[in-house]
Amino acid sequence: MNISITSRKFKARETLKEFIKDEVSALQRFNDRISSAEVILSYQGVKDSIKMVEIILRIPGQTLTAAEMSDDYKKSTTAAIEKIERQLEKIKQKALKGRNV
Repeated sequence: MNISITSRKFKARETLKEFIKDEVSALQRFNDRISSAEVILSYQGVKDSIKMVEIILRIPGQTLTAAEMSDDYKKSTTAAIEKIERQLEKIKQKALKGRNV
């Protein structure tokens, strides 16, 4: 899987990038056909800024997206990953239902 990380208006630390890559790579246990993932990091405000993480995941025939905001990039990443996991699980359930018909 190809994972690209873009940080807008700042330079992300390597530790944050590694955390994100590990979390996104773990999504392959839900669907091994994931072709690419794009993670966009941004923030709003200066003091007490809100950290936003947007994940765009591409699988054959579909593009899944999830965005989450919090006071920390790791919290935002974890919450966005959970949203993507639910979407992948739903796709898997629909595929299994389709086979049983």
